Amino acid sequence: MAASLPLILAVSGASGLIYAVRSLKFLLEADYAIELVASKAVYMVWQAEQNVRMPPDSVQQEQFWRQQAGVETAGKLVCHPWGDVGANIASGSFRTLGMIVIPCSMSTAAKLAAGLSSDLLERAADVQLKEGRKLVLVPRETPFSLIHLRNLTALAEAGARIVPAIPAWYHNPQTIEDLVDFVVARALDQLGIDCVPIDRWQGR
Repeated sequence: MAASLPLILAVSGASGLIYAVRSLKFLLEADYAIELVASKAVYMVWQAEQNVRMPPDSVQQEQFWRQQAGVETAGKLVCHPWGDVGANIASGSFRTLGMIVIPCSMSTAAKLAAGLSSDLLERAADVQLKEGRKLVLVPRETPFSLIHLRNLTALAEAGARIVPAIPAWYHNPQTIEDLVDFVVARALDQLGIDCVPIDRWQGR
């Protein structure tokens, strides 16, 4: 049985929506309660990467994300509009297991490093930092500029965990999903969550 507190799953406008979809799949299958917020740019990324339209209505989004993850009923999923800065996850009094931003764009990282909260995703992440809760960022960019590195360093110094979308190869990946799932598993490890079936390193 998963923990009773919800986990915030945030999706920013970086390329690599498959990371968010696979994360959601494994979390829901493990019966976690998920509070999901996607930034405004995610609408365009869905169109560009999958040629599909993400619905703007939060209730329709729940069905949309469940369809993408292939999980119809397991777990609990609540979707929030990106502009709803009055949502429960915008307050430190709303207790959570933490938050993961996957994938995390460099624009999002820059705003978080500067303490800006122009939408619900940024506000929720800022809350995790100020409350001393777990915040995991999965940047999907290459190469990193010096500005990117400084922003990520500032976030690490503030308590965030930085898990770049860099897969390993020692588990003998056979599919794209194998590579993606390794990153998802390592990111969720930072939250103390072990729900992704991967072959972990056992030593020689």
